Amino acid sequence: MVWLVIGLIAYVVYLDRRLGQFERRLDALEPVADPFAEFRAPAILGAREQPALAEEPAVVEEVPQVAAATVDESPTLEPSKESETQAKEPDVRARILNFDFEELFGRRLPIWAGGITLAIAGMLIVKLSIESGLLTPAVRVISGLAFGAVLIAAAEFALRQEARVRDPRVRQSLAGAGLASLYASILIATNAYGLIDPLAAMLGMAAVTGLALFLATRFGAPSALLGLAGGLAAPALIGSDEPNVPLLSLYLALAVGGLCTLSRNQRWAWLGISALVGGFGWGLLLLLGGVLDAPSSISLGLYLLLLGVGIPALGFAGDRRNQLQLIAAIVAAAQMAALVAMGGFALINWGLYALISLASLWLARRDPALERLPAVALLIALLLMGAWPTPFARDFALVLAGGFAVCGPPAWWRLWRAKGGLLEAAQIGALCLCGLILPMFHFYRADASLDAWFGLLGLSLALAAGSCAALGWRNPGRSGDARFVILSTVAAFLLSVAANLLLPAWSFSVAVAAIGFGLLHLGQAADGRRFEPVAWIFAAVGALVIPFTETLNGLSVPENLDALRWVSLSGIAGLFAWRDGNRAARSIAQFLAPLFLCGGLSLIVAERVEPLIAPALLLAAVWTGRRLANERLVPAMAAFAMLILVSATWPLLTWSSAAADSLVGIPMLIGAVPHQEAALLKLLIPGLFVGAAVALAYARLRPLERVIGLNLAAILATIGAHSLYKQVFAIGSPEAFVALGLAERMIWELLLVSAAAVALKFADRRVAIGLAIAAASHLTLYTLLLHNPLWNAQAVGAWPIVNLLLPVYALALGLAVTARQWLSSRPAQRVLGIVQMALITLFAFSTLRQLFHGSVLVGPELSSAEDIGRSILAIALAIGFLVWGITRRDRDWRLASLALMLAAVAKVFLFDASGLEGVTRIASFIALGLSLIGIGWIYARHLGVDRAPDAASA
Repeated sequence: MVWLVIGLIAYVVYLDRRLGQFERRLDALEPVADPFAEFRAPAILGAREQPALAEEPAVVEEVPQVAAATVDESPTLEPSKESETQAKEPDVRARILNFDFEELFGRRLPIWAGGITLAIAGMLIVKLSIESGLLTPAVRVISGLAFGAVLIAAAEFALRQEARVRDPRVRQSLAGAGLASLYASILIATNAYGLIDPLAAMLGMAAVTGLALFLATRFGAPSALLGLAGGLAAPALIGSDEPNVPLLSLYLALAVGGLCTLSRNQRWAWLGISALVGGFGWGLLLLLGGVLDAPSSISLGLYLLLLGVGIPALGFAGDRRNQLQLIAAIVAAAQMAALVAMGGFALINWGLYALISLASLWLARRDPALERLPAVALLIALLLMGAWPTPFARDFALVLAGGFAVCGPPAWWRLWRAKGGLLEAAQIGALCLCGLILPMFHFYRADASLDAWFGLLGLSLALAAGSCAALGWRNPGRSGDARFVILSTVAAFLLSVAANLLLPAWSFSVAVAAIGFGLLHLGQAADGRRFEPVAWIFAAVGALVIPFTETLNGLSVPENLDALRWVSLSGIAGLFAWRDGNRAARSIAQFLAPLFLCGGLSLIVAERVEPLIAPALLLAAVWTGRRLANERLVPAMAAFAMLILVSATWPLLTWSSAAADSLVGIPMLIGAVPHQEAALLKLLIPGLFVGAAVALAYARLRPLERVIGLNLAAILATIGAHSLYKQVFAIGSPEAFVALGLAERMIWELLLVSAAAVALKFADRRVAIGLAIAAASHLTLYTLLLHNPLWNAQAVGAWPIVNLLLPVYALALGLAVTARQWLSSRPAQRVLGIVQMALITLFAFSTLRQLFHGSVLVGPELSSAEDIGRSILAIALAIGFLVWGITRRDRDWRLASLALMLAAVAKVFLFDASGLEGVTRIASFIALGLSLIGIGWIYARHLGVDRAPDAASA
């Protein structure tokens, strides 16, 4: 009680401070003799500064009078007015500075505190008399009434003695305290002592309320404020262990109604708002007080209905009237919902909530600004039904049917009329959705015994929502907002739930996706782009629900039905790709359709031919695309290509791992490459199909798409062919690699060169160049560098000359010569010339090695004859290079000849001659000397011939 009194005092102080500020503003206003002086003063002052304008007598005469009101230094300002103005300014400033302490605590607050204290004193006197037993109940009540009457009479006396009292707050506080005493006395007489029956108490409180209204109009706003405080605080101050809720509700309704009526008449919005806040506060206290019986629930429900609908409709005025009515109705609906919950969700409480729902419909029809109110009431009701702990089926059905009956017809009636809009569509949609979801939430059984009933209910509600949408088919404003989309989406959702309940589990995903396509088609027929995202959501749910049900729910579907499901989804995705108006959406659907189709077919075809599904369908898609005018089917081709890559992932990884090892000299044995079936079905044939598809669709593909497709085809086909080729020699051990490695590489490189030649003649030149580069790279890296027979054990053949060295080096030399013919730049020509010299040199020395060692050239033995043969071979090569350089007039060959000759001379003098004796040593030197002389002579003779044409050309 103490805190309540303190709160009331603080609220009174706040309101009086606002009133005091308004009064000071009024006191500070001074009358202006000339209302146009502030507009003429600048012009007149300007005239005084310009003597040329002083000739106008009318203006000059007005200068002293107007300037006196605007300029302090004017010589015509009268002393009396100046002193009066200077006296007023300090007085106003002093009042503003001293207001916070002297005005509030010295003059205003004691009077208010005194009035409230008198009211509390009267109540405490009555309470003391009750506790002490000094007075009988009748005397106590009469004493309270008399005390209130005396206070009101004192207020009237203070009004009549205004000249002496000189403060209106005295009569206001006395009148407010008297009203509070009268309220408390009547309530005690009824609730505590039972001296008067409820009807008499109602009449007495009505009389006090009427008196409060009258006194407020006579004494002003503070009297009404104190009446508000006393009237609302009286039940709390008196107290009761078992309050009479119906009587208390009636009392509060009269008090709040009277205060709101006075607020409307006197334009005191604060009074009406405060009364409603206090009234709803009492409603909350009564709700939290405990379980209410039927009469208490009815009285409290009617009280909340009055607070939320009746009083705001009659007691508010002004610009904020609609907002206040809306807030009051929402708060009342929320408290009514709490009443339903606190009352155990009894049907009688639901009936009270139906009353406030009907009242909200009446308010919305009465004032368009309150059109959101029925939707709020419906939302609260639906949430309340969802929170119903353990409803009986019959009671729940009655309440749900009542919700449809109360909120459905008005929303349906307004839906497609001029005043209808999204709000009505949302209400109908919420009713239809919750009409299925809420019963399933409370009564659904996991044993599927009620699936048929709920499925039929979902179909019925879907039909209802669809019918409401169909009513607006010919409405001109149908495409202007989302009403049609909302109702159609609700119908589609309910139809999906019904399909889940009525159809076999495996077909649910197809049904949902088909409903999504139906929405897409409906949107195109209705010319509404809003349907497209909704349709895609349904289609996505149809696809994603399959792994969800199989993974989380453990649903097992036979393979044939599962295949039918995925093929059906593929068809629906194809329909989306055909009918969707958005290009990006069509591409997505076109990409997904092949994935679903291949997934379905893979369940029914043999596992061996499963990798060929995507390649075959890729060709079919390309063939179909050639007959379509505006579709390139590139997303579908990309999907098939992705599936081909996924199928080839493991063989590609296997081959790539072995290829990476081969780059550092580790042989690629038969066990490190894909087996025959994988190489053929997952690599070679898919690669050929991809290449054929690119060739068929070449004209419709962009350059980048062509490059990607051709590269993919080349990679798959080449790796597949190489893996199959490895099966021919079947090199599975290091010994077999020594015996067959060179032959295997040579034939592979020869095949690549042959394929390049064929491509050059019948296909694109770029393909031929790519194959030639692949052959040259493989030959250089593996045959000439990593596994060259000179330094790596590789069998070349037992026969001299007629062995593998000749075709290997001939192939390499042919590639170098061909490349030199294709490349015309000087640096490239020089590099390729050096390559040719190196190849000839390697072949010559390898052949010499084969003459002495047989098939395998690697060995630690080096005879003196072979050593001398190397020197003679180097000299012979030098002579040959020199002759070729002279013949071709190529300086690089001549320089190579000199380099070889110098190397041979150095070897003979430093190594060979040191190991020879007698005639052999003399013969070697003679041969070397004659060779050097011959080379020098030839070189010197033809060098001048080369320089002459160079000088002439220069």
